[in-house]
Amino acid sequence: MKAFASDNYSGIHPEILDAIHNANSSHAISYGDDTLTTETNSLFEKHFGPVKVLYTFNGTGANVVALKCATLPFQSVICTQYAHIHVDECGAPVQAIGCTLVPIATEDGKLNPGLIKPYLSAKGNVHHNQPRVISISQSTELGTVYSLEELKILCDFAHANDMFVHLDGARISNAVAALDVSLKEATVDCGVDIMSFGGTKNGMMIGEAVLIFNKELQQHADYFHKQSAQLFSKNRFIAAQFKALLSNNLWKRMATHANKMARLLAEEVSKIEGVQITRSTDANGVFAIIPEHAIVPLQEKFRFYVWDESTLELRWMCSFDTTEEEVRHFTATLQQLIKKHH
Repeated sequence: MKAFASDNYSGIHPEILDAIHNANSSHAISYGDDTLTTETNSLFEKHFGPVKVLYTFNGTGANVVALKCATLPFQSVICTQYAHIHVDECGAPVQAIGCTLVPIATEDGKLNPGLIKPYLSAKGNVHHNQPRVISISQSTELGTVYSLEELKILCDFAHANDMFVHLDGARISNAVAALDVSLKEATVDCGVDIMSFGGTKNGMMIGEAVLIFNKELQQHADYFHKQSAQLFSKNRFIAAQFKALLSNNLWKRMATHANKMARLLAEEVSKIEGVQITRSTDANGVFAIIPEHAIVPLQEKFRFYVWDESTLELRWMCSFDTTEEEVRHFTATLQQLIKKHH
């Protein structure tokens, strides 16, 4: 049964599998001192400019390491109420760092200076936690994408208020492919200080990367990396995957395809009477409301999640291996289920 539940459900791209196989040819120095990791670090520099790279097992680990580099226990991280660090990481950042997460309500999953400003009034007051990081997701948990202008304004605002910008890039490839700019233009050039670069949701087997652009945040990064249990002894097997991902535009090819399938899905289901697309399909996620009677029968044929139990808003995710045939089969099945009830 093919799934529209999450891009985490997808398999591994053949070029990534080949890279893992090729990395398995002999012994190599452990903990990232191997040739493959050095080559991959150079590739990251080619795409982003000067950067410190730390490889991690998963997205939660990447976010914990990144935020640990940027936050002290008495400081706070401002995010949205939908942020992965707030909703889906079992309190890991707070537990690992001791910092406070400050979730802000937002309609489209994005933050802006106007929303954040009221939360900065406690700066300098010893009785309150001190705002230090603005954490955003790109693309957001609601499938929306920050424009370059929105990102620049946010980063300028953060730096003017002595704060850092952390970008959760679990789906950064999808966002950058949608913006049709370079990786550097969509991150460093906008002023992002530190970010995670997602691999698992875009064709990799395992692994994310923490990219640190701000030199101030690089100082103790290696120790935080190890202390957070994210330093992999056989690091070459994560690095090899990123080397493949960053070569021959593979990251963009996969993300562009996933985005294209999401747009097709949104277009096709929106033609069905009784289906409402609830959010902008900027990247590879489609949010919709369908007649309630059709939800469970549709889930029996295709896995997906009810995003909001109160409104029965659904989330459908497309992946690098989603096919046009699967999208049309999903659409036809949904149409049949709605008609059947009438």
